[in-house]
Amino acid sequence: MTAPEAIKNVGLFGHGGSGKTTLAESLLYASGATTRMGDVEQGNTTTDFDEEEIKRKISINAAMASVDWKGTHVAFVDTPGYADFVGDAISTVRVVDTACMVISGVDGVEVQTEIMWERAGEAGVPRMIYVSKLDRERASFERTMDDIRETIGGNVVPLMLPIGEEHCFKGVIEIFSGKAFEPDGQGKSKEVPVPDDLANALADALDKLTEAVAETDDSLLEKYLEEGELTPDEITGGLKTGVRDGSLIPVLCGSASKGIGVPEFLDFVNSVLPMPSDMPDVAGTLPGKDEEVTRPRTSDGPMCALVFKTLADPYVGKLTYFRVFSGVFKADSSVINSSRGKTERIGQVYHVTGKEQTSVPELRAGELGAVAKLSETFTGDTLCDKDKPIVLPRIEYPAPVMALAVAPKTKGDEDKLSTALGRVREEDPMLMVRRDTDVNQTIISGAGETHIDVVVEKMRRKFGADVVTDLPRVPYKETIRKSVESEGKHKKQTGGHGQYGHAFLRLEPRQRSEGYEFQDKIVGGSIPRQYIPGVEKGVVAAMNDGYLAGYPLVDMKVTLYDGSFHAVDSSELAFKMAASKAMRDGVAKADPVLLEPIVDVEVTVPDQFMGDVIGDLNSKRGRILGMQPKGKMQVVSAQVPLSEMRRYSIDLRSITGGRGVFTMEFSHYEEVPEHIASKIIEQAKKEKEES
Repeated sequence: MTAPEAIKNVGLFGHGGSGKTTLAESLLYASGATTRMGDVEQGNTTTDFDEEEIKRKISINAAMASVDWKGTHVAFVDTPGYADFVGDAISTVRVVDTACMVISGVDGVEVQTEIMWERAGEAGVPRMIYVSKLDRERASFERTMDDIRETIGGNVVPLMLPIGEEHCFKGVIEIFSGKAFEPDGQGKSKEVPVPDDLANALADALDKLTEAVAETDDSLLEKYLEEGELTPDEITGGLKTGVRDGSLIPVLCGSASKGIGVPEFLDFVNSVLPMPSDMPDVAGTLPGKDEEVTRPRTSDGPMCALVFKTLADPYVGKLTYFRVFSGVFKADSSVINSSRGKTERIGQVYHVTGKEQTSVPELRAGELGAVAKLSETFTGDTLCDKDKPIVLPRIEYPAPVMALAVAPKTKGDEDKLSTALGRVREEDPMLMVRRDTDVNQTIISGAGETHIDVVVEKMRRKFGADVVTDLPRVPYKETIRKSVESEGKHKKQTGGHGQYGHAFLRLEPRQRSEGYEFQDKIVGGSIPRQYIPGVEKGVVAAMNDGYLAGYPLVDMKVTLYDGSFHAVDSSELAFKMAASKAMRDGVAKADPVLLEPIVDVEVTVPDQFMGDVIGDLNSKRGRILGMQPKGKMQVVSAQVPLSEMRRYSIDLRSITGGRGVFTMEFSHYEEVPEHIASKIIEQAKKEKEES
């Protein structure tokens, strides 16, 4: 077993296509954990093993890869870089001790890198940077460093210099050791002389590094000011301190596909990055209380672990990934899920690399692992000792931005649909599933169009449920604008008992969102008490059916004030029919209108896109409520009809190149403009005729 002092946990974050999966593959190969170097294009990498990942050639799920390097057990988590799958990246931030941002030396700092950089900073996770793909055409370490300083800022310090550029890139120089390395063709490195033309650049870089490191510690700064230099050990010690407290951001570089700089990357992880025991005690609360408690990040404390990922498999069952923060997580034991107050029986416990699971007797504080077939545990839950319960803060995910309606493709898919939705929801915290009774549709909401496409494909492939998707119907409503009185009479004679009901109703509009009110003002017994419920049922049925386009009537008061009955032929049903007729006639005279839902929208974008975003919202019949700065971004607040926002995630991504994010929540209902209402009513009538 590996002791906590020999553990490092590193998350690989960055924009899609920046080289995270290739870096993970190269680290496995360089450490001897694998005997061949996989390739994303060929679909044979360790961390992209899902069928959809292989088909699309992108990471969809966070995947673990563990290596042993010079006595240290290093767990890497390769995270998705596309916005649609950001949920797994957000989960990973909570369970790693360092966030490594992988930045393409060709493309520079991209959107998802900025987003995850902010997330890691907010979570207090130490950060570092790896500049990848320096062997590619148009790659430039110098240009990328300028971009990093301008976009991310902070005390960014290179620890390596590239030897050569683009196709001539062949090695790296470690600045603090002054040594140069090139790959040996077997996944390892060989030391080579520092090229003469880089000697001055190395000396200059070492001065800057030494100065940056000295500023992390008063005693180092004093020595540096007196002697003008620091020893390699002092530089390493200062780097450790600077990385841990966030005052220094180290930058490494290389080409993972060619193995350049990869062993040196592992050496840096081993010698500089923080261990679990270097981090502050983990904080949580007592179950059901606000009282804060902490746990030491050591194996001799009470056990507590956070679940950061769930995989649902129809054959293997559910696989739960977790990080042990304190104590020892043992196989064949019982733990409590303190988030839900449930006891879970633990069977085998695993170390995981890609899709391979290795059974271990226990996992100690700081380790990442997995356990199968937990019935009551989901992503974000805390597992802990029964005697020392603690609830760790849940993982916070952004709200879904794209919604689609799903329906079974065939009758045979109906039964499978609810099961499939339940299972994919278990493993995907960014997915929301709800039944919209207003429009009679099942709605799934996610982080974008591709996210929902993958969910639909997963339901078909994993759980045999074929579905069709469509934009959700807008839950329009109807109401009235005038007070009217109306009469409804239902009279039928068919031999034997007939049917007779007769009611007078007063219809009055109410304020928006005041809802429906029924008032009984019958006096003198013109309608017997036992028939009054029939009248109300008729009113409610007519309101549900609507008048203009079949949408429910809302915000009105209906008063029953007179009527008549027949001693033999009257019944509750007859009065229900009479009330429905009175409602139809009354609504027709009461100036009915169509209402549409309005949503509050907040769009966060860089300055340069603000004009385009405001113009687009105006074109969607939006009302701009205000603008305010938020760091380097601008937040635009607006109210927009829901009907105009159903594909907004796609529109915003197109306008801002993926740099904009938005939130949306229901605000209120408003009247639909007449020219738009007429089209909606016409379409509703057409659909009714067709059905």
